Amino acid sequence: MINPLLETDGLPAFAHIKPEHIEPAIDTLLAENRANIARLLDEVTDHTWENTVEPIEEWEDRLSRAWSPVSHMNSVVNSDELRAAYNACLPKLSEYGTEMGQNRRLYEAYKAVHDRADELGLDAAQCKVLENALRDFHLSGVDLPADKQARYKAISQQLSGLTSKFSDNLLDATHAWSRQLDDEAALAGMPPSAIALARQTAEQRGETGYVLTLDFPSYYPVMTYADDAALRREVYEAYNTRASDQGPHAGQWDNSEVMEQILALRQEKAHLLGFTSYAEYSLATKMARTTDEVIGFLEDLATKSKPQAERELAELQAFAKEHHGVEALNPWDVSYYAEKLRQHRYAISSEEVKPYFPETRVVPGMFALIGKLFGVIIHEVTTVEAGGSIEVWHPDVKFYEIRDAETGEVRGQFYFDLYARPKKRGGAWMDECQGRMRTHHREQIPVAYMTCNFTPPVGDEPALLTHDEVETLFHEFGHGLHHMLTRIDYPEVAGISGVAWDAVELPSQFMENFCWQREGLDLIAGHYESGEPIPDDLFGRMMAAKNFQSAMMMVRQLEFSLFDFRIHLGEPAGEALSCERIYQVLDAVRDEVAVIRPPAWNRFPHGFSHIFAGGYAAGYYSYKWAEVLSADAFSLFEEHGVLDPRTGRAFLHNILEKGGSQDAMELFVAFRGREPRIDALLRHTGIAA
Repeated sequence: MINPLLETDGLPAFAHIKPEHIEPAIDTLLAENRANIARLLDEVTDHTWENTVEPIEEWEDRLSRAWSPVSHMNSVVNSDELRAAYNACLPKLSEYGTEMGQNRRLYEAYKAVHDRADELGLDAAQCKVLENALRDFHLSGVDLPADKQARYKAISQQLSGLTSKFSDNLLDATHAWSRQLDDEAALAGMPPSAIALARQTAEQRGETGYVLTLDFPSYYPVMTYADDAALRREVYEAYNTRASDQGPHAGQWDNSEVMEQILALRQEKAHLLGFTSYAEYSLATKMARTTDEVIGFLEDLATKSKPQAERELAELQAFAKEHHGVEALNPWDVSYYAEKLRQHRYAISSEEVKPYFPETRVVPGMFALIGKLFGVIIHEVTTVEAGGSIEVWHPDVKFYEIRDAETGEVRGQFYFDLYARPKKRGGAWMDECQGRMRTHHREQIPVAYMTCNFTPPVGDEPALLTHDEVETLFHEFGHGLHHMLTRIDYPEVAGISGVAWDAVELPSQFMENFCWQREGLDLIAGHYESGEPIPDDLFGRMMAAKNFQSAMMMVRQLEFSLFDFRIHLGEPAGEALSCERIYQVLDAVRDEVAVIRPPAWNRFPHGFSHIFAGGYAAGYYSYKWAEVLSADAFSLFEEHGVLDPRTGRAFLHNILEKGGSQDAMELFVAFRGREPRIDALLRHTGIAA
């Protein structure tokens, strides 16, 4: 039987990929790549782009296209067999990556091409590929003696396994907990849509009554609307002690030791390469130049935000006491009374807005908005040009393509997987299925995975999104546009590849702005029954409430960012942190910036997958860093017109199409005409400078 992961052309054959295909395919491709690269280095003496860099690009791309559906399915249709096959391949891929990064002959070959760039007539993007490659060789330990190279390789393999284990523990802990309730009265205060979801979840599980889970569409309405404080506390505790030594499953999927090991190994890796800390090492691929610059940036934002955050909390406490007789707010009370205050002050609730955001209106509206800005047409596709249907991993998944409105050229394609379900990792993300590449032998367009965890349709009604979920959708689609609309032909700097990590959130956060503009809302919003646009009165109340508790949200994000950066700075002597010290660092950060203190048993870091299992280690600050860029970029649209096609095309040509082919600051200045300023962010969030 042909292994579907070894098919070299076309989209992944999701319906045919089985766990038993995974390891043999990866073993085959790794062996072929090693043999091909060894032969190239033996046979080629006069290295050029065409005889060295391009063939390696093609081999690496084939490996990437085989691994991409495996990694994706592990996140969206997880099973024990799939997980085992995925985890078995991680050390092999890590070993291969380190081996190539430490291959001195390969480094010399790339350096030879780099040093002859002018003579060979290479363009700026090709030069950037080579500069990044030489940097990455050094960051992989190509300069280290053999014993330290071996240690670096071992560390990389261990980290690959540990970050996956962190993610597995969190997924298992999240799906292990549920709460069955027979009496609807226990859910008093919750909106009908949330109650209907709880009833549907019970039916799907073969249980009676109502079932609550820790998936976000279930967790959020409990914390925001449930009148029963004891139920809120129970759900809060279950969620905030996941994968830890506390809570209902204490010790069962405990990430304590995993966190310690990850931090220790990251610190050791940085020291091997001559950096004082992992935080310093991480900045080698970011816009920020020094650790002091990052800390200063975050502390400056905190100084500007905390006084207002303290006022916002005091207002909330006074409201809860005056109107509800609550003397002291517990952490599981904050969202509940905040929603009550928001309704009291602005006469608006998330539930009032939801009927205007049916997915059946939001998605086509978002596509129309993107079409106006960037001159493209997005439409659903069910069959490939060669005939046959497009295979997906779940019946909910749809497939689309983006075409240039003028020429009809296909710019990119993407899978849409929008709803929460069992065996699917929480959160929302964009990931690459394949990148754009043009060589003498191959031409491929970019393809993306767009994944969310929205409340699924209940009964015959369409899925109704909260405004926050609409923002999330626009955010992830911003990443998708960055990946899919690139004009760069070299995978290493096409789309989001090669973009400084603290600039990678620019397009995503930029797109969120359109969810707050009347011109944008008129395209994406319409009542799911009548089709009526959002009434002026409701829009006015939405805008009045836009920055409700924005400073409290700001200091919460700064808490996460400072905590992440400081634990990756390590101890003053340079060593890593114990689990106890991790929490001491978090407490110190909270003393500095937080206005709400969670209970001692809260285990937030045990579930902080962005930094322990994702790509944001010592980089969570990049959300705020890029928010400065995105707010300032959007201010140009505020000057010229929110849906101004000319400004849209300027953003397309200077930011989205260029990918990582130039430094992020150069591209920003090319679009904005100057370097970024912080005042637009402070204005957008309602925080006075």
